[in-house]
Amino acid sequence: MYFTDAHEELRQHIRRFLEKEVKPHLEEWEEAMFPDSIVRRFGELGFLGLRYPPEYGGQGGDYFSAVVLSEEMARAGCGGLGMAVAVQAEMATPPVNKFGTHEQKQRFLAPAIAGTAIAAIAMTEPDAGSDLAGIQTVARKDGDQWVLNGRKIFITNGARASWILVVAKSDRERGHSGYNLIVVEKGTPGFQVTRTLKKLGMHSSDTAELLFEDCRVPAGNLIGDEGEGWKQLMWELQGERMIAAAGEVAGAERITEYAMDYAKSRQAFGQPIAGFQVIKHRLVDMATRTACVRSFVYETAQRWDKGEYPVREISQAKLLASQNAVWVADQAIQILGGHGYMREFPVERAWRDARLGRIGAGTDEIMKEIIGKSYGL
Repeated sequence: MYFTDAHEELRQHIRRFLEKEVKPHLEEWEEAMFPDSIVRRFGELGFLGLRYPPEYGGQGGDYFSAVVLSEEMARAGCGGLGMAVAVQAEMATPPVNKFGTHEQKQRFLAPAIAGTAIAAIAMTEPDAGSDLAGIQTVARKDGDQWVLNGRKIFITNGARASWILVVAKSDRERGHSGYNLIVVEKGTPGFQVTRTLKKLGMHSSDTAELLFEDCRVPAGNLIGDEGEGWKQLMWELQGERMIAAAGEVAGAERITEYAMDYAKSRQAFGQPIAGFQVIKHRLVDMATRTACVRSFVYETAQRWDKGEYPVREISQAKLLASQNAVWVADQAIQILGGHGYMREFPVERAWRDARLGRIGAGTDEIMKEIIGKSYGL
């Protein structure tokens, strides 16, 4: 219904690559973070531009091509690397592709698709997370340059990024019409990474705090028309939430399957624990909830792929998928008992990595506010 033979061929191609070149290194990268070279490898294989125009090095596929990549990354247990790749291909680059000029796409999009440039998007600030309208980073026009001042925090790929799409205010009095998206390149005077943050999960990826002090960038680094940044950002967030939901469903499926296999082989009181009703019903609930969420996510992704803008359904899909991923991982830990709490078993890391889904790209509470408004509440 959603995937063609071409999608399934792509899925097998990605799966073989992850089995051979990624999964053997995941434990090492959890300790030391993944190398930039693996991003270049993704680019070489065409995985960073699956749905982008061939003119800029992309594969020209549809949105479900991106869903396939997100699912396979989750099923491989990539965690931090999967998030970094999603930021590269589905968060930082979509606004450049949709709103940027041909010259900007050549400068920023094409290298990101090739994997020779690493991209990031900078929204959150120390005092502005869910309340994006409260950001304090300012971009002031000065001749043929923009001058940026402010801080950003919790920026995935921020420490290693070749360029960062920065959300800034240019006019505080204009409200939502005073926002802009501006590309800041690595090495620009006045821009620095002040620290790399330690976090609960997603250990293989870098998360940084950024500082802009009289940071001057060319006027040509403004994406789209001046004052259109808020609209561009709201559009970007829909795609970000959609692709996150797809990965979270696949991650929940992976952990459910693992817990089932474990329960079938784990013996207690003279029989496999899967034979005990309390365990069996727990597994059934995990599989059933995930199947329901998956159907809704696919249906909503299809509408997004057709060019619709189903904000309510995207918010619902992201809310359900992220909550379910954490719940499933928690159930799996309970089934495995002490083993589930140990790092040598995958469910412990799955829980830590999944927990970010209920915060990033909009918290549970923000999703509920958006959904509530859509119902006139």
